[in-house]
Amino acid sequence: MTDNGDDIAKPARRSKLADLADSTVPGNPAGTTLPADGPAAKRAEKPVEALASARREFAILLGEFRRTAVLVPFDAYGSLWTADQNGVRWICAFSDEEALARFAHAQGEGEREWTYRTILGARLLDVMVPMLPGPAGVALDAGSTDGVLFPPVAGIVPDHVAVDLGETA
Repeated sequence: MTDNGDDIAKPARRSKLADLADSTVPGNPAGTTLPADGPAAKRAEKPVEALASARREFAILLGEFRRTAVLVPFDAYGSLWTADQNGVRWICAFSDEEALARFAHAQGEGEREWTYRTILGARLLDVMVPMLPGPAGVALDAGSTDGVLFPPVAGIVPDHVAVDLGETA
């Protein structure tokens, strides 16, 4: 006798990530199934491929960040420069002194001397983020058009401090 899983109930609640993934496919409301063939399937291939490509690009960027030393400034009181937004604390890190200087001027604090440390990206994500209270991530080159956020989710920060996004098995 074989069990193909036909008697296994479907999850009662969809995850927010599943809804987001479905919303990337034009004309596919969350919770609907795309046909396996036909014009709709062909239209869905490109957005799905684009999403997969974007995920690969982010994974490469994350790997580069983890291997790279970045500048982490301290505030006037000697604490890491962080910013809070929507309940998440972001450690501000910069790719070079020019990016840090642009940020300082944008903050209206370009005249003061900025103290900073050079810290490996992996150390920020694996050691510094877990030391902060509550959910935390890293904002690289904050305020610039090339800025990148490394949010507090599994695969980026240690699992024990990652925010649960409500995924279902």
